[in-house]
Amino acid sequence: MTISLKINGKSQDVDVDPSTPLLYVLRNDVGLHGPRFGCGLGQCGACTVHIDGRPTFSCILPIAAVGGREVTTLEGLLEDGKPNKLQQAFIDEEAAQCGYCISGMVMRAQALLRTKPNPTDNEIRNYMRPNLCRCGTHTAIMRAIKRAAIA
Repeated sequence: MTISLKINGKSQDVDVDPSTPLLYVLRNDVGLHGPRFGCGLGQCGACTVHIDGRPTFSCILPIAAVGGREVTTLEGLLEDGKPNKLQQAFIDEEAAQCGYCISGMVMRAQALLRTKPNPTDNEIRNYMRPNLCRCGTHTAIMRAIKRAAIA
């Protein structure tokens, strides 16, 4: 089945089984590697992308549910080919240890800052809760989000 997608502002048609998870289409058919396969169960957040601006676990979302909607991946946050202020804050704060979760963390944090430009520590913790970091860089992630909020 051919499904029309809008990914990072560009229209693209993919010919896939409609039950294929969005994550697989993004990585295998479109060649975007920002979203990562973590658990495949929607429990870790490594696969987080934005669908119409909202953070969504792409590993459990069938591609058939995405047609006609705006999909944004980590690559779509770049500004003139360079990291946006949140991505730069994650770099400056060295918020990644192994780096596996960071794409999902950045995507979730970007959605938070879009709706709440100056969140409190509690608001950050609560909003970021669905995304897991097994390395324990939570304090650096918090610093990065706060840095981007004041930038």
